[in-house]
Amino acid sequence: MDKIKTILTNLSRFLIAATFIFSGYVKAIDPLGTQYKIQDYLTALGLAGLFPDWITLVASVALSALEFCLGIFLLFAIHRRLVSKIILAFTAVMTLITVWIAVADPVKDCGCFGDALKLTNMETLGKNIILLAASLTVFRWPLRMVRFLSKSTQWIAINYTALFILVSSGHSIYHLPPLDFRPYHIGANIPEGMKIPEGAPQPEFETTFILQKNGQKKTFTLDDYPDSTWEFVDSKTVQTKEGYTPPIHDFSIEDLSTGEDITDAVLSHKGYTFLLIAPHLEKSDDSNFGSIDQLYEYAQDNGYPFYCLTASGDKAIRHWCDITGAEYPFCATDEVTLKTIIRSNPGLLLLKDGTIIQKWSHNDLPPEGQLNAPLEDLSIGQMAPNSLPDKIVKIFLWFILPLLLLTMADRLWMWTQWLRRKEQSNKLYKLFINNKRDMRKKIVAGNWKMNETLQEGVELAKEINEALQADKPNCDVVICTPFIHLASVAQVLDPEVVGLGAENCADKAKGAYTGEVSAAMVKSTGARYVILGHSERRQYYHETPEILKEKVQLALANGLKVIFCCGETLEEREANKQNEVVKAELEASVFNLSSEEWRNIILAYEPIWAIGTGKTATSDQAEEMLAYIRSIIAEKYGQEAAEDTSILYGGSCNPSNAADLFAKPDIDGGLIGGASLKAGDFKAIIDAWK
Repeated sequence: MDKIKTILTNLSRFLIAATFIFSGYVKAIDPLGTQYKIQDYLTALGLAGLFPDWITLVASVALSALEFCLGIFLLFAIHRRLVSKIILAFTAVMTLITVWIAVADPVKDCGCFGDALKLTNMETLGKNIILLAASLTVFRWPLRMVRFLSKSTQWIAINYTALFILVSSGHSIYHLPPLDFRPYHIGANIPEGMKIPEGAPQPEFETTFILQKNGQKKTFTLDDYPDSTWEFVDSKTVQTKEGYTPPIHDFSIEDLSTGEDITDAVLSHKGYTFLLIAPHLEKSDDSNFGSIDQLYEYAQDNGYPFYCLTASGDKAIRHWCDITGAEYPFCATDEVTLKTIIRSNPGLLLLKDGTIIQKWSHNDLPPEGQLNAPLEDLSIGQMAPNSLPDKIVKIFLWFILPLLLLTMADRLWMWTQWLRRKEQSNKLYKLFINNKRDMRKKIVAGNWKMNETLQEGVELAKEINEALQADKPNCDVVICTPFIHLASVAQVLDPEVVGLGAENCADKAKGAYTGEVSAAMVKSTGARYVILGHSERRQYYHETPEILKEKVQLALANGLKVIFCCGETLEEREANKQNEVVKAELEASVFNLSSEEWRNIILAYEPIWAIGTGKTATSDQAEEMLAYIRSIIAEKYGQEAAEDTSILYGGSCNPSNAADLFAKPDIDGGLIGGASLKAGDFKAIIDAWK
């Protein structure tokens, strides 16, 4: 079942990531097109004109960037919990919007994939329902997503992705979109795009008639139209079937000076034609009007037609002429068509025999120095390169390749770290490189927790002591009891056979701290050890790293050896955070000690999910963690100190698994809970060392 959940989660993740990346990118490189779609939605809601253009443009860039970044973050499993929550919220909102447009039909195209892919409103709703289901799956099991990048390198991918998509949008605003999915792309022949193929389906209409006779009204069609005794009342014609719509179906040019339609004349002209596209002259950028005037003069000198196509009225045209000195003819064309032709206001098209061969933003107009010969002899008079493979290669080199290299470097680094840990845990490596394990103390410590009355505790201690006196152990043995047992149990133990320890001590030396027991008090009972940092103390009594740091210092100052516990929860283990959790616990409470103080520290790794649950980490899991702990001790105190430190395993260790655990090269014994309350079981675990 777990495997099915993992497969389902990762399939959902890749589906969402691919959709978000594609959708976000095609909108990000056409920010003006996305802005126009946002304005369509505002118009449908009756909010047109409420927001200035700069706000809708910022919203366009931000929405596209968010979608693209979320897709990349999900693909690489970056911040899995947070990203899965944001994606679920994002998808839920988008699904609600598409329910609205599917029912009310306020816009004909949702714009979710820009101009790259057109979906009907019902198709969009179906797509979003699938994405919502996938988002719920990812939200339910975010930690089942396999990481492609370790946490330490994720910040590089986050910042590079955000920078790339924002720069892409900025570049597209200043210049033109690098990918043009509209019917007016370079290489498109406008007259050909306006043709309806022979045999293409035609639209169908149905007319109904309302007639009356003898005061009775009835509805008829042409097929059952009655005789002349019926009197006509009304008729209605509706379209019952859509016909073929050519890619270019709304392109027309009206000469404003004559009122004449010159569309055919412009498109059928043999040779070059310049078209200055300005949807709204009142909003057009006039900073480069000098270059436009130079182009017009060049066109006049060489006999090339030059027209300005706009949807603006006479007042805006007169104002434009006043501020720029424009003398070129102005023509009327539909606003939506002009915005579709080029994403620049103004922008420039160069046609040759009705085919678009060049497009320029007003920021990229050909300079005067380039206009020194007829267009036939200039590079700008030739078909502009519009190779999709070349553009995809550029995207790959600028974005995909760096992320792939980062991923490969990260995985290689993690692999070398894994090899290092395996090498450190390899028994033969330990045998030939370092035999220090044989010199480390082997320890089995019992933790009675809150069990046994005073009388029961004394009897149990006697039984353990007698058993070990009769059959000497091959390791050090410690029993850690509740405070009330310490003084009495100390009287019945042979300290040469069984050491005595406490389960806790206070973080204060002395004073008005009712109910607390200081390290000095523990020492005075005859105890030599104390357990600190146990997960139950952290969980139930909220012992912080700072509190434990104080306890460790006081215990060592009073001559006690500290058995310091560390370990991760099940959630942290499933999130693959066990290493960082354990390292943080040690760094916060004991890695501040001097090398001399460290000699009196015994570590106990306790996977919290295996304490008192009956679950046990496999011997390989335990060995891997203890080897890691030894490696970070080596980083802090040196290899020799690491090899001298005893590290115990504490997590449902029992007579049946003790031998397997103790056989591992980095496991130096066990911190035993429930099994230490039965002398026979405790003795069997101790005997595992034999």
